[in-house]
Amino acid sequence: MTDEEKLLWSVLRNRKFHGLKFLRQHPIVYQIDDNKHPLYFIADFYCAEKKLAIEVDGRIHDFQKGYDNNRDEVLRHNGLHVLRLKNEECKSLGQVLKRIEQFI
Repeated sequence: MTDEEKLLWSVLRNRKFHGLKFLRQHPIVYQIDDNKHPLYFIADFYCAEKKLAIEVDGRIHDFQKGYDNNRDEVLRHNGLHVLRLKNEECKSLGQVLKRIEQFI
């Protein structure tokens, strides 16, 4: 985890944030292929109660916007909400928590 992810996780873990259960590095199955193998994405943070996947994006995501957009669309099609945060945003933890509250 990046330092920013660690900071966010310290607030989300153990139901500290609004009593919600968040999981870290949680696989989300979106399809079963022809060989009955699950296809999945791993969310940085996931809250099943609110169907919310939170992604904390580093600089690599500047170069894979098409992949990320497709991934987000697949997750939305499966009934999930996706919140993307930039690493730098997580340094302002109060503002990030307000954005998460808007989703829930």
